[in-house]
Amino acid sequence: MRVFVTGATGFIGSAIVQELVKAGHQVLGLARSEAALKTLAEAGAEAIKGSLEDLNSLKQGALETDGVIHTAFIHDFSKYAAAAETDKRAIETLGSALNGSGRPLVVTGGILGVRNDGSLITEDDPAPGFPRASETTALSLVESGVPASVIRLPPSVHDAGDYGFVPFLISIARKTGVSAYVGDGSNRWPAVHRLDAARLFRLALEKGTAGSRYNGIGDEGIPVREIAEIIGRQLNLPVVSITPEEAASHFDWMSRFITFDSPASSVKTREQLGWQPTHPGLIEDLSGEAYFN
Repeated sequence: MRVFVTGATGFIGSAIVQELVKAGHQVLGLARSEAALKTLAEAGAEAIKGSLEDLNSLKQGALETDGVIHTAFIHDFSKYAAAAETDKRAIETLGSALNGSGRPLVVTGGILGVRNDGSLITEDDPAPGFPRASETTALSLVESGVPASVIRLPPSVHDAGDYGFVPFLISIARKTGVSAYVGDGSNRWPAVHRLDAARLFRLALEKGTAGSRYNGIGDEGIPVREIAEIIGRQLNLPVVSITPEEAASHFDWMSRFITFDSPASSVKTREQLGWQPTHPGLIEDLSGEAYFN
């Protein structure tokens, strides 16, 4: 297949490009800059210049290929609602280009907060449509003939080069001199290795079913306290509990996520797509040097 990938030079997207090329697919990646164009060429992919805001480039990429993997998202949590709206428009544009063609669209969603009551999130649990509407927008396209599916990623997609949630917690610990968690820290985050996630995207593209939700979960639920304890050991900093009232000033934008208790299962995803995570879990990754160099 010739596959259009948005976010193709990002942390997750670059791994997906490598996975697709290795499996014999041709890749057309969306590139915002000359540096991105060069990176894609070095990865053995073609490139189209554009961005999420450039809807014409998204439409062109979708029209020129046999399927689409959408991973791009503007990770500015200070303007999260605006980023979510940009993402919604991008998915709608991709869908309009694929309408009636039978070509698959695989969209990235998030699993944190799908439920926040400590019960295990499964593929049967729908995500809320606000503020991020990736899942609801993608699945609404199925009614118009687009075989869309959603891969829901956990808050930690980890590997060397990670710049997401866990590195932010590490930077907060360095800045404040303590590695903190809220309350007793028993609330849990799921996680997955980046290379396992990349393989899941390929399998969803090749074998996915229209309207399906796939949970990209390796570790079902790691207590946030355990993450804080490893960060504290690695940085030789005290590990402390803070109150919910202190969380906003301590964790900044992360305070809205740090107390979520959202363990998740990928049992159905593994059964349906034959996916099996094989790379290290988050705790093993944090026990090494990659996150603390």
